[in-house]
Amino acid sequence: MEQKVEEIVSWLQQKVEEANVEGLLVGVSGGIDSAVVANLIKKAFPENSLGVIMPCKSQSEDQEHAESVVEACQLPVMTVDLSETHNVMFSTIKKQLEEADALNEDQVQLADANLRARLRMSTLYTIATNHKYLVVGTDNAAEWYTGYFTKFGDGGVDLVPISNLTKGEVKEMAEYLGVPDQIIHKQPSAGLWEGQTDENEMGTSYAMIDRHLKGEEIPEEDRKIIEALHKRSAHKREMPPAPPQ
Repeated sequence: MEQKVEEIVSWLQQKVEEANVEGLLVGVSGGIDSAVVANLIKKAFPENSLGVIMPCKSQSEDQEHAESVVEACQLPVMTVDLSETHNVMFSTIKKQLEEADALNEDQVQLADANLRARLRMSTLYTIATNHKYLVVGTDNAAEWYTGYFTKFGDGGVDLVPISNLTKGEVKEMAEYLGVPDQIIHKQPSAGLWEGQTDENEMGTSYAMIDRHLKGEEIPEEDRKIIEALHKRSAHKREMPPAPPQ
């Protein structure tokens, strides 16, 4: 694990040098993935790294957990509350759709959640530009493979340092890095609405996805779900397509 951490830290330093920028920042959500990345960027750039906490109609527990993460690894932090920004923007758009008799009620919850993710991305890039930093993503291998991220939201980043690590490996790295236990053992959730969890939304478990990524046998129903998610989300892992010349 020490070697894995050293390799990722070295890679982060190399990417910053190649981009001719000065450091790295990450959005800290209170979850295990962003906690690991927070520790990694602090190791890579002790004096030029930043955590950004962005509550947006969030559970108070998530902000408390995020604060415990940056405190534990001594990462400089700033907090930008996006709740009011989201309220104004989403209500304005929704009102215009209603007036045009074009609002799809079935898609309201998802549109609301995706806008939050994209507002956070915009916030991170605004702060990164100010500091001359790169934005570091927090998707692990399971999320990357299944497309469990918002396109141009939490998927809108410059670097994805843990996208080759299974969820289990992320947990091992978190333990090695000294991430607080309450973060390591909490139920994975994007915190998008009350009672929302990653695994309920995906219809399978991280353990099953990890096993599938390792080439191990898993129940056929889980395999079908995982492969369907992977196929449906292919566009998220590619640059926007253009027609042939």
